Formats: sequence, structure tokens, C-alpha cells
Amino acid sequence: MAHTPPALVLTGGLLTALSACASAPIYGGAEPVGMGDDLYGFLVTMKGAREAAEVEAYVTCVVAGYALEKNAGFARRVRTNVKEEGGVWIADAVYSISPTLPRGIKTIDAEVAVADCAERGIPTV
Repeated sequence: MAHTPPALVLTGGLLTALSACASAPIYGGAEPVGMGDDLYGFLVTMKGAREAAEVEAYVTCVVAGYALEKNAGFARRVRTNVKEEGGVWIADAVYSISPTLPRGIKTIDAEVAVADCAERGIPTV
């Protein structure tokens, strides 16, 4: 059985910890824009994402938080476009916000989503 010197173990652990900090996501702000009726547009930015799905999760959290602020318990995704430019991820999304469960398969229960976001450490504003 090979023995690893303590200095190498500490260095490896330190490098792992530093790389985890360096890759921690940075969530940009998001301001909803009313588009008429129950439709809202959201432009969200994020640094440190590894893939579009992480940005889409952030958008979901922002939308859920906004829905609760508006005393509307539900949202439905209309569309989400995600792109990456120079290390910054940008999501341009449109959602309908409503007090009752909307029809469709891409619906969000805002209270459930906000609780999930808190558990995952994703901000809602």
C-alpha cells in the first residue's frame, strides 16, 4: 500500500476547495418586463454555469419568486432562449404568471419551486 505524504494530501484538498470556489455560480439580477395580459419577459444573466440547464434552473427560480411576489401561485413557461457569450450566460425567457394552475405541461407551482431553489442555493430574485 503506497503512502501519500501529508503535504500532497493537503495540497490536493486545497486545490479541490479552491477550484470549487472558482467555479461557484454568480447569479446576475433579473427584472421582469410586463408584455401584456399575464405574460412577462425575464432577462437573466449568470456566470460560472457549466451548461444551459443551470441557467434555466435559475430562470425558474426567478420566475417562481416573482410569481409569489405578485400573489400568483403558478407560472407556465412559454419559451426560454439561452446563450453563452464570453463566460456570461444569458437567458431570455417568457412566462405566463397566474393565480390558478395554467393549462400545459411546463407549469410551475411557485411555492414548491421556491422551496426547491432555497434547498439548492439558487436565488429567487
